[in-house]
Amino acid sequence: MAIKLIAVDLDGTLLTSGNAISPETLRTLQVAHGMGIKVVLASGRPLSGVMPFETQLGLEGPEEYAVVFNGAVVQDLSGKVLMSQEMDYHDFEVMLRLQRLAHVNLHFETTERFWTLDRDLSVQMQINAALTDNEIRVRERKEIPQDFTFNKVGFTCPKDSDQIEKLWNSIPYWAFESYDIVRSLDNCIELNGIGASKGNALMNLAERLKISPEDVMVFGDQGNDVSMFENPSFKKIAMGNAIEDIKEKADFVTDDNDHNGIAKALKKFVI
Repeated sequence: MAIKLIAVDLDGTLLTSGNAISPETLRTLQVAHGMGIKVVLASGRPLSGVMPFETQLGLEGPEEYAVVFNGAVVQDLSGKVLMSQEMDYHDFEVMLRLQRLAHVNLHFETTERFWTLDRDLSVQMQINAALTDNEIRVRERKEIPQDFTFNKVGFTCPKDSDQIEKLWNSIPYWAFESYDIVRSLDNCIELNGIGASKGNALMNLAERLKISPEDVMVFGDQGNDVSMFENPSFKKIAMGNAIEDIKEKADFVTDDNDHNGIAKALKKFVI
C-alpha cells in the first residue's frame, strides 16, 4: 500500500480543542504533502471555513482540493466547483416541516452564505457562521424564491437543551430514506441530499485523480465522518476522541486531537 491521498476532517480531528492545528501535526502533514501525497480537508464547513487551514498547510490553487458541506460539494482551492449536489424549494419546505418536530433553529447553507427564517438565533448557529466566515441572512418565508437551492441544512439548539435529542428521535423513517442525516454534535443535526457524503465525495475525487481507493487514508471522529469509514478499501484512522461507531469501523485508533493523533498515525503508516 502506497498512500496517495490523505483526507482529514477538521473539527475534533485536524483541529485541537482550541480550534488550531498543532505544530507537530502541521509539520507532519507538510512532510506528507512534500512526498507528493494529496492532503484533502474533508469538512462539514463551506470552503470559506476551510481555507484558513489550507493556507496554514501550504495548500492552494487549482491542483489542491477540499471536500466541503459533508461531501455535497468538492472544490479546488481556487474556488472552482468540481461536484455539487443541491437541494431545492421542495426540500426547503420539507425542512420547515421537520423543524416543527422540536424547538430548534434551522439554517440553510450555500456556497455564498447561510440563510434562516428564524429571528432568534441559537449560539451554535452563530458559532457555525463565525467559524466559517459566513454571514447569516434572516428572511421571511415569502422572501425565499421558488428557485432557491442549497447544499446543506443545519438544525441547532443551545447546548443545555434537549430539543436536538427530541428532533433526532422524531425524524420519520422516510426522511432517512430521502436524505443523508447525521448528528454531528450533541446540539446539531446536519442534513444533505441523499448520497451526498464525505465517503462518496472522496471516491469521486479519487477517481478524478486516478487514485485507487486502496491508496486513500482517512481521519475522522464524528457522525459526519462515518461514510468515509464505511468504505472497505480506504485506510481508516479513528481519532482517540472519536465516537464508538467510528472506532469500531477503523483499521487503527490513534491518539486524540489534542495529542497529535494525526501525526502519530502518519509516522506509523506513511512517513
